[in-house]
Amino acid sequence: MTIKANGDGKFMALYEALASEVRWRIMELVAGRERNMKDIAAELGLSPAIVTMHIRKLEEAKLIGTRRARINGGTHKMCFLQESAIEIELPAAGQQRAYREQSIPVGHYTAFEVFPTCGLATKEKNIGQYDDPRYFLDPERVNAAILWFGKGYVEYKTPNYLLPGQKAETLEISMEIASEAPGVSDYWPSDIRFFVNGVSLGTWTSPADFGRAARGKYTPDWWNRNVNQYGLWKTIQVGEKGTFIDGQRISDVTVRELKLEEPFWTLRFAVEDDAEHVGGLTLYGSGFGNHDKDIQLRVYYGE
Repeated sequence: MTIKANGDGKFMALYEALASEVRWRIMELVAGRERNMKDIAAELGLSPAIVTMHIRKLEEAKLIGTRRARINGGTHKMCFLQESAIEIELPAAGQQRAYREQSIPVGHYTAFEVFPTCGLATKEKNIGQYDDPRYFLDPERVNAAILWFGKGYVEYKTPNYLLPGQKAETLEISMEIASEAPGVSDYWPSDIRFFVNGVSLGTWTSPADFGRAARGKYTPDWWNRNVNQYGLWKTIQVGEKGTFIDGQRISDVTVRELKLEEPFWTLRFAVEDDAEHVGGLTLYGSGFGNHDKDIQLRVYYGE
C-alpha cells in the first residue's frame, strides 16, 4: 500500500515519525517479521520506555501496527510494518495560503499560577531561587528563555493582527514542550491542556522530562546537566474540522469557536489538579532545548 501525503495538517505525525534514525531502524527490524517490543529494545540497545515512545509515534503515523499475542505463557505486544511506500506531494503553484505569524517569548506571559517544582531562567542565569513562585513576578521574567512548574498554568495575551475583512480559517500554535520531573526522567507522563480565549482545545500527554541521554542542542553550557534539557516540538492546528496536534485529533473544537474576531487573543498552557497525570510542564524558548525558537503563532486567513 502507498500513502499519498501532502501539506495537510493530518500528515504532520507522519512527517515527524520519519524524522528519526531510531524510528527508521525500528521499521527495518519489523519489515521482515513481527517482533515484540522487548526484542526491539535489546536489538537497539535502548530502554523499553524509549522504544515504547518511538513505537507510539510510528503507530500514530500508521506506519507500524501492533497486536497482543500469547507466547510461551506470556502476553507480548508484537509490532509489524503496515505500509510499503509513501508518496509525498510537494506544494504546487497557487497552493500558498495567506497567513500572519508572530513569535511569543516564553517569559512574556501575562498571567500565571504555578506550584513547585518550578522556576525560570534567562540564557545567562537562573532567575531567583528554584521552587519559589514569587520569582515568576520578577521584572527579569520577560527575558526568560525557559520556565517550568509542577502544576498550574501560564497564560499569554497577544494582539490580533488580522485586518478588517480578513477571516481566520486555521490557527496554528507551535512550541517546544515537555513534562517537569524533579531532575530528569525518561518516563514522566503529564497531561497538558491547551486553551485559546478560554476555550479548551484538548489535552496532550507529554511522555517525559527529557535530558538523561543528552544535553539540549541549544541549552547553555552553564545549565545544570541533571535537570530538564529539551522537549518535543509540537504543533496544534485548529481548523474547520476540529483540533489536531501533529495531525492527530485531540478534540472537535473548530476555529469558529475561538472568538478570533476579538482584538486580543489569550493562550493558556496548563497542568490541572484533576488530570490523570499531573507531571508538570516545561516550556523551552530561544536559547534552550533542541529548536532555538519561542512560541510560534500562525493564523491562516481568507479575504
